[in-house]
Amino acid sequence: MKKNIFMLAFGMLVLTGFLMAQEVSLSPEKKWPEQDKKSKSYTISGERHGQSFFKKYEFPEVQYIPGEKLTFDIYHTPDVMYHWYKLWSEKYPEITELYEVAKSYEGRPILQMTITNKKTGKHTDKPAAYFEGGRHGGEVTASESVFWLTQYLLENYGKNPAITKLIDTKTVYVRPQNNPDGTNMYLFSEQRNRSTVRPHDTDRDGLLDEDPEEDLNGDGIIHMMRKKAVTEKEKEQANLIIDPRDPKGRLMKRVFEGKGEYLMYTEGIDNDGDGKYNEDGIGGLDLHRNYPENWRPDTGGDETGRGYTQFGAGEYPLSEIETRSTVLWLLSHPNISVVNSLDTRVPMHLRPPSTSSSVESMFLKDRLIYEYYDSLGMTITGYPWAGDVYETYSTRGGTNRLTGDPLKPTPLFGHGPDFGYFYYGAVWYGDELWNNGAMKDYDGDGQRDDYDGMRWDDEENGSKGFKNWEKFNHPQLGEVEIGGSHPKFFSQNGPPWQLESWIKKQSLFNLAMAMDLPQIEIKNVNISKSGDVFEIKVSWTNSGKLPVALDQAKRVKIVQEDRLLLEFDKELTKGFENAKVQITTPELYEKTIYSGYTEPGETKEAVFKVKVNQKEPVKGKLKLMSTRGGYLEREFTLGN
Repeated sequence: MKKNIFMLAFGMLVLTGFLMAQEVSLSPEKKWPEQDKKSKSYTISGERHGQSFFKKYEFPEVQYIPGEKLTFDIYHTPDVMYHWYKLWSEKYPEITELYEVAKSYEGRPILQMTITNKKTGKHTDKPAAYFEGGRHGGEVTASESVFWLTQYLLENYGKNPAITKLIDTKTVYVRPQNNPDGTNMYLFSEQRNRSTVRPHDTDRDGLLDEDPEEDLNGDGIIHMMRKKAVTEKEKEQANLIIDPRDPKGRLMKRVFEGKGEYLMYTEGIDNDGDGKYNEDGIGGLDLHRNYPENWRPDTGGDETGRGYTQFGAGEYPLSEIETRSTVLWLLSHPNISVVNSLDTRVPMHLRPPSTSSSVESMFLKDRLIYEYYDSLGMTITGYPWAGDVYETYSTRGGTNRLTGDPLKPTPLFGHGPDFGYFYYGAVWYGDELWNNGAMKDYDGDGQRDDYDGMRWDDEENGSKGFKNWEKFNHPQLGEVEIGGSHPKFFSQNGPPWQLESWIKKQSLFNLAMAMDLPQIEIKNVNISKSGDVFEIKVSWTNSGKLPVALDQAKRVKIVQEDRLLLEFDKELTKGFENAKVQITTPELYEKTIYSGYTEPGETKEAVFKVKVNQKEPVKGKLKLMSTRGGYLEREFTLGN
């Protein structure tokens, strides 16, 4: 009986395997909507109460098919980027490795490249930096910066001495597209969203993604709608007037409710009849609020109504595969000291803390390192701001333009830079590129705002960033006007002719941080003999500009102490006091020397004593191990 059951189970297993094999062999490879040239619709995965397919568009600002030459006067789709990464991995096999680090929510590959000289050691044995973009699907300038940096490193290896030394002695990890689902939707349809396309009940009405934006006038772009307040209810709600600074009447200025003449909405209709427009579009979660450090529940998740919540936080920390894959990969690669996870569109070198002041919560030595990079970054990029999220970012405008009240520090929860410093113990920035065209303070009011962006657009960009208001008969609101700034290639990202100047200067800052990585180097290994005892004196230094561990890294134990040990043939060390080779110093049973954490420019020494109970020479190996300073080996011989 048992034999029959076993045979039946085995037969079913074989049959299942056969059927699965048949399914794999016969099923065509999945074709993503952006790759389906025949389809006129872009379809998004997931079950939602609203629309999941939208008219497919191709924007003149974007390259959809790889060209013979890579240029950065145009944006690139994820597939175009991946095309070049695959070419580079074939062209530079000695210094690159391209691999899939995860699959996105919809199942797209998330590719990452390791850049280091393979002949000089394993990538994990070297100090490392990590740069990523594309976490927010529409902030495509961030991905372009990582893309530009990759090309710059690879094409200058063997030509630029500093780049060559960097790749020979360090490792740089690059992930250009951390959220290919969101980016593809952004570049192939009129839709846009914050991060992942996973359905989300943004307005908490029990429905998922039921009220997305719509391209009412068919131009492929979601602009704004402005409506003149006519009814008493509309007049009570009206909170906008035409900004008198713009004589053409294009710019709107916010005022208190009831004191305005206009209402504004994003382009679309009220699909769910709740009186709100486009408040629950595709997705709604924010991958940059999904990190475990200082995570708080999403909106509505605080049962008391008196605590903190964080919009877009996700169901729980690391609930989203894109964030989870980043964190788990980083934790398995503690050799990384420097990270920049890029966004748009406040031109700022943005760093931790996000929930408290730098003085309050950072070690002094660590804070001074961050402040140094704040200053260096502003020197390289010319960004007007650098500093922490909680104070500098939240208060950068000085006062609330509506109320006149001074801006107060505001916490941001589940934020990547806070994970990076407080949990991972690294120098972690979340820099933002582009500035909505506000290149300077045209009207001298001390602010760089939409008016300054419009002036620059008129004077330098041929007024291409702004669509003049055009009347439209709205099916629910009646007469409205559709217009405003281009949301994708002026507000959130710059016009393509501006692209390379922004991504280049950001990349040069990232490169400057990578150049400062800690670097453990053995200076000397001196061997002397007294009787049958050899003394091995080792000296080493940290030639980098960063310590092998921030003080926070020591606190959370992400980095071990620098340590040394000797390794001999196991046969020689057998037998305790009768062993042919005995390490007598250190005197403890454990023969590893723990030497703390090596500071920049610091030289340290350690001494081993080894008793050799044979006449023949003994070969050994010295191992110097630093979690973030690198791993080194040096062979030696005791005796003639």
